[in-house]
Amino acid sequence: MAEKRDYYEVLGVSKQASAEEIKKAYRKMAIKYHPDKNPGDKEAEEKFKEAAEAYDVLSNPDKKQRYDQFGHAGMGGAAGGFGGAGFSMDDIFSQFGDIFGGHFGGFGGFGGFGGGRSAKRTPRGSDIRIRVKLSLEEIMHGVEKKVKINKMVQCSECSGKGAKSEADIQTCNHCHGSGVVTQVVQTMLGQMQTQGVCPVCKGEGKTIKTPCPKCSGSGLVKGSEEISFKIPAGVAGGMQLTVSGKGNAAKQGGINGDLLVVIEEEEHKELQRDGNDLIYSLFISVPDAILGTTAEIPTVDGKLRIKIEPGTQSGKVLRLRGKGVPDVNGYGAGDLLVYVQVWIPKHLNSEDKAVVEKLKESSSFSPKPTSDEKNFFDRIKRMFS
Repeated sequence: MAEKRDYYEVLGVSKQASAEEIKKAYRKMAIKYHPDKNPGDKEAEEKFKEAAEAYDVLSNPDKKQRYDQFGHAGMGGAAGGFGGAGFSMDDIFSQFGDIFGGHFGGFGGFGGFGGGRSAKRTPRGSDIRIRVKLSLEEIMHGVEKKVKINKMVQCSECSGKGAKSEADIQTCNHCHGSGVVTQVVQTMLGQMQTQGVCPVCKGEGKTIKTPCPKCSGSGLVKGSEEISFKIPAGVAGGMQLTVSGKGNAAKQGGINGDLLVVIEEEEHKELQRDGNDLIYSLFISVPDAILGTTAEIPTVDGKLRIKIEPGTQSGKVLRLRGKGVPDVNGYGAGDLLVYVQVWIPKHLNSEDKAVVEKLKESSSFSPKPTSDEKNFFDRIKRMFS
């Protein structure tokens, strides 16, 4: 599968583009690659879908924020959904046709590219939002989750059509099946023609004579579904992934909503996360700090033994590169930062106290900080650079 292009690149806008600029850019691309204007051109059709997917994300503040922060990986592999199975060109027209007016194909002056398309709207089910807790181990390696959710599903009695039988589905007499009604109004500039959604069939182009007794004509009933989805490595708490088409079913066989998965992180008992870095506090004794030693450091995948050099000062940070959390976009991994703290006992017995009193007389224990050690703030900067 070809790598997805950057959505801003697809629409030809910058990351600082306003909502109106994004909308105009999408309109321009849709006109250029509209299938009625490019009959039989598969490449144009793919570009049309690509532009619709980009607009679906960048026109939605929540999706845009996730995309800006995490890129395509942050969209759960189903950002816009238009490139995936189960989505047709009509889905795109029904969702975004309103930015062009009553006829998506008309574009206000292009003559409909062969007649235009009906403004008949395809119903869409509502989204479902769930929260999923992940351990640090799951975040480090990625995980596949399986959840059972209660949701509205298609009525089995009428197959989601809402009618008792096929014969009970009739073409709307008010709009004659188009889903829109046309009105001619007189203005100071002369007669103008406007279109709007049919008030009788609500833009669906059909009416039901006898509703299904099981779902009362909605085409929906309460049900449940077990859903599996993959969560990529490197996600963070508060991030939201989209599982396309796994939300509530839509009335009368429309487009399903999405399942929105909000990530929550479980606290690790030893490691703390800071972005893609992991932090561990290592306490060592005064003799070990003076003489040097080795210590076991916990990682997600087991213990790691490191060397503590003689004369290690409290506050020293040891950086283990690449041992942190993988970047969600695949750009390497963070580091494991070991924060060394020399543990000073608060209470000594008489024997230990005598030993320390003797050491106190030695010139080796008189503080002789180097220039680097004196400049505390520079040292802190270097620790995290």
